[in-house]
Amino acid sequence: MPARNSDTRFGTVTRVFHWLTALLILTAIPLGVIANQLPYDTAEALAIKAQLFSLHKTLGVAAFLLGLGRILWALVERHPAPLHPERKAELTLAGAVHWLLYISLVAVPLSGWVHHAAVTGFAPILWPFGQTLPFVPQSEAVGTAAGAAHWVFTKLLGLAILLHIAGALKHHLIDKDATLLRMLRGVPAPARPEPVRKGSVPVLVAFLLYAVGAGIAALLVPNGEAVAAGAPVEAEASGNWRVVEGTLGISVRQMGADVGGSFANWTADIRFDEAVVDGKHGNVSVTIDTASLTLGSVTKQALEPEFFDVATHPTAVFAADMLPGTAGYVAEGTLTLRGVEQPISLPFTLEITGDQARMLGEVTLDRRDFGMGASYGDEASVGFGVVVAVDLLAERVE
Repeated sequence: MPARNSDTRFGTVTRVFHWLTALLILTAIPLGVIANQLPYDTAEALAIKAQLFSLHKTLGVAAFLLGLGRILWALVERHPAPLHPERKAELTLAGAVHWLLYISLVAVPLSGWVHHAAVTGFAPILWPFGQTLPFVPQSEAVGTAAGAAHWVFTKLLGLAILLHIAGALKHHLIDKDATLLRMLRGVPAPARPEPVRKGSVPVLVAFLLYAVGAGIAALLVPNGEAVAAGAPVEAEASGNWRVVEGTLGISVRQMGADVGGSFANWTADIRFDEAVVDGKHGNVSVTIDTASLTLGSVTKQALEPEFFDVATHPTAVFAADMLPGTAGYVAEGTLTLRGVEQPISLPFTLEITGDQARMLGEVTLDRRDFGMGASYGDEASVGFGVVVAVDLLAERVE
């Protein structure tokens, strides 16, 4: 069996590329669909879901690399002439479907890979590489856009696969020609077909469909009215310091990987004096919109009743006195979260320059103290510790 194509048959290399690509895609797609539908209400369920997603991602990366090889091979290798060159419309449709498949082999896994690299979360790719990508920042915005593109592009891939299979079956069952057998077993055409000059219409149609898909994906990305992390956060007017810039971040351990995120909306009422009065420097009250949390690829899970339960408890409040500490300061107070009050000591440093102050603080909480993740009784799936980090810039209010 010849390795290269001829005018009448597909060679071994082309057929191996074709069927291996088909195997990867037709395995990765159901894995992704099943994993997406599985619950994650227990540690065991989450572990299964993560394993399936890891397989889905790994096969997707493999399909992407194989797809690049297949496209390069198709560009340098001759293509057997069609068996029915007189059917112009059919040839145009077949060409558009092939180009749609080629673009999908790159766009679908690449968009998923970018989403994986841009957000932190569970289900790592099972390769010694690929958890991050060059030029892809750790960004919720990038991850959301890539996720929307991946969702839309998979629909175009599904359309291309269905049309491709329908065309092959039509040739085999209705036309009863050798189109399917040429790719299946390398059977040559019964007669030397007439070569056909390829036009640009199929390519344009395929790229137009993807341009429309990209537009739909852009519309699916929520604009959101939440304040971005690092943007100025309005403070209550009663304090003598006003926050002009700040982040309120959290980090958890899930499936052995650190997952970081932040609350976009929060307000701070700060009263602070450099001098100690009655044993303290002042007090602070922070109100957090828990629904504004983004936490990598597990944001949806974090907002549900098992964890933050934002539908029932949309806000959390930290009220504390600011006291002198051994290496700076400490905010001693109470955190009310999910209707549960717990004493919290938040050590922090403060650098005051004129009328501006930079505050950095970090504390580790135990999710079990607030009734979070009761179904996750150990740390195999979700760690007990939740690191809360505060970084803000405030200015003195006259």
